[in-house]
Amino acid sequence: MRQSSFEQVRPVASLQEFFKDSVSDAMRRQRLEVEDHTAHYVVNLLTLFSRSEALYERTQSGVGLKPLALMLAEAFDADSREERNLTLQRVGDVSLFVAGFFADSLERKPVDVDYYVHMGGSAYGSLSEHVRGTLRGKAFGPVFAELARKFQDFVDVLNDIRDKARSKQDQDVLRLYELWLRTGSRRAEALLRSLGIEPNGNLTTEPRH
Repeated sequence: MRQSSFEQVRPVASLQEFFKDSVSDAMRRQRLEVEDHTAHYVVNLLTLFSRSEALYERTQSGVGLKPLALMLAEAFDADSREERNLTLQRVGDVSLFVAGFFADSLERKPVDVDYYVHMGGSAYGSLSEHVRGTLRGKAFGPVFAELARKFQDFVDVLNDIRDKARSKQDQDVLRLYELWLRTGSRRAEALLRSLGIEPNGNLTTEPRH
């Protein structure tokens, strides 16, 4: 007897664990080898951006994403090194997430996925140089440098995760999780548990990585 999609789901304890397994499996399929800290960073990034309020921000046009060129200009006009570095990190993070999960929608935009790959890789590369010699640089400098070198490889990993999710008949895990976080919906909570995911409102992510 064929297993249902629910029965085929591997139980996980949290959304972060869900992404950890997904990233690990996708890297294996893509034959990508990276440092553990870099893989952990990407898992935390996906966990963080599963909350729309972390991905999107208020702009003059409403809630959305600022153009990457504008964010990059803000980075180099920043009043402090810390502000500049956080903005460069934001450029890299957003570029990776958008290129990885929304590449199809970019086909109808003035800029294509290669623009996001270039901007994101360049931002992480600049960031790895700017944090060099600092305490933060000791911890995250190698991570940013590897993200810069292997940016397209990580985009491929996220594309792989997206395509695997599309190929299944499971519920939209991220949408269900966001619904539960925002509303406390008992139905969303029950569906998440049926998918093997234990809702956790206190997701731990490193502060701005």
